[in-house]
Amino acid sequence: MVTVVGIRFKKAGKIYYFSPGEFKINKQDNVIVETARGIEFGTCVIGIKEVPEENIVSPLKNVIRIATEEDKQKYAENKKKEQEAFNICFEKIKKHELVMKLIDVEYTFDNNKIIFYFTADGRVDFRELVKDLASVFRTRIELRQIGVRDEAKMVGGLGVCGRPMCCAVHLGDFAPVSIKMAKEQNLSLNPSKISGVCGRLMCCLNYEQETYEYIRKKMPQVGSVVYSKEYGNCEVISNSVVKEKVKIKYKLQDGEESVAEIPIEGLKLVSGKYEGSVDESQIKLEIQEEDSEAIKQLFKAD
Repeated sequence: MVTVVGIRFKKAGKIYYFSPGEFKINKQDNVIVETARGIEFGTCVIGIKEVPEENIVSPLKNVIRIATEEDKQKYAENKKKEQEAFNICFEKIKKHELVMKLIDVEYTFDNNKIIFYFTADGRVDFRELVKDLASVFRTRIELRQIGVRDEAKMVGGLGVCGRPMCCAVHLGDFAPVSIKMAKEQNLSLNPSKISGVCGRLMCCLNYEQETYEYIRKKMPQVGSVVYSKEYGNCEVISNSVVKEKVKIKYKLQDGEESVAEIPIEGLKLVSGKYEGSVDESQIKLEIQEEDSEAIKQLFKAD
């Protein structure tokens, strides 16, 4: 086991492990650490704990120090300079007539590098832009192209649910999301209804997927015959994964048919099969002409 602390450099950013050394670091403490990008200012989000050695990316670097008031002041000054750098870069992009969208600017804590994040539809020849920026800032310049998901995470905003976007609030990493998840959760396959602000499938489709997969394994398909202690053999006419219930059709003593909704617990499958996983051939998007561009974005890799 290795003693570590979890450090985050951005709100909802990825958590990296560092060795606390001799420091007594608590959650929410600001620290100064050395990373591949240089000296960085971060926040402790996971207090001192022990983790298996296989969970560590070697070599494990040490925390240099707990941030002083001077460090915090320098960090605040860097944040102000980032806005100035953003405005300068924006004007330079216009001057060079480059087809790119500037998203964010970040200074390393020691000011040895400035990173400009941007999006673009294809490759951009920004060599002249880099030379121009280097002559202004007189430090190392890095232009990093990012995808639309990362853009949404940096910019933030409100999701279709009306709440702040998950990626900007608490998601450290993007989990893979597929159209199959939407189908298994009985959601509309209209791209405009299952896409997030970024134009990709909503990250929240992944939240309950494990539960849906578990329940669908016990959920009899429509048309299957099941046995219930109360109703005997009966036919499934509809089901609800959310309620964990099925609607059945059964015969009364006088030969008439009636309908009831019963829990899946205790049911025995007589004939037919369980829902299980969705067959890829069952997935058909609800396409409208105006959705064609949305569909391209939906399946586009970042």
